[in-house]
Amino acid sequence: MIAFWGLSGLAAAGAALLILSFARRAELARGDAVADDGPARELAELDRLKARGLMDDEAHAQARAEAARRLISRPMDEAPPQARPGDRRWVLAGAGAAVLAAAGLYAVIGAPGMKNQPFAARVAEWAANPESLDAVQMAAVMGEEARRNPENLEVLRLLGAARFEAGDAIGAASAFRRVLDREPQDAQSWARLGESLVRAAEGRIDGDAEAAFREAVRLDPQQFGARYFLGEAALERGDAAMVREMWGPLIAMLPPSDPRRADLIARLPGGPS
Repeated sequence: MIAFWGLSGLAAAGAALLILSFARRAELARGDAVADDGPARELAELDRLKARGLMDDEAHAQARAEAARRLISRPMDEAPPQARPGDRRWVLAGAGAAVLAAAGLYAVIGAPGMKNQPFAARVAEWAANPESLDAVQMAAVMGEEARRNPENLEVLRLLGAARFEAGDAIGAASAFRRVLDREPQDAQSWARLGESLVRAAEGRIDGDAEAAFREAVRLDPQQFGARYFLGEAALERGDAAMVREMWGPLIAMLPPSDPRRADLIARLPGGPS
């Protein structure tokens, strides 16, 4: 803990020095901009040309008057802020105060005496109380279980489902692919793979997802979730016959009072028949 706060203090001091460095650089750049004044340079150049005999008095006077008019008519910008010598001490003091305030806040609402707990220990603690876990914690527990038992297909299925519920669609797809590598006749895993790919694509049914759904329905025509997504893909392509083929059994399975049934019927191309 002492090392942590020591490093935190060094980081804060480094940040303050960077602020001062960039402020100094900006101040020097403003000075260069002021020194690099176009109209003023033009006046000096006109004087040099006259001194070298390259301009007569009348041409010099006219050119100088024109340059002076441009200089006078130029809008006056506000004076840039200038850093005072004592400002650096205030910056460093502010950085130190921020570190002390953070330490005080941590002492009040943090747990400075709590022993560090590695992730593996936390996963083991979660596994001992599975009934109280949220989706992310359950996915971590199932991931550890799959690591210990990589040949257990049921664990891999549960891992895919847990990752899907936790919002990790890519991780869920990876778990279901591992199941299908060993059990390619698992229609449910094909359907869950397709759902994971759809979620990973933010709702778009791409070619890989559609292929997974087709395989699920080929193996088990009662995979109604896969039928729904295949109907959606066919509806987007304008394939009315395929929509009816996929959604017909789904509509027949849903009870008349189910609002999903009415929605599917209303979306059938050409209306219900």
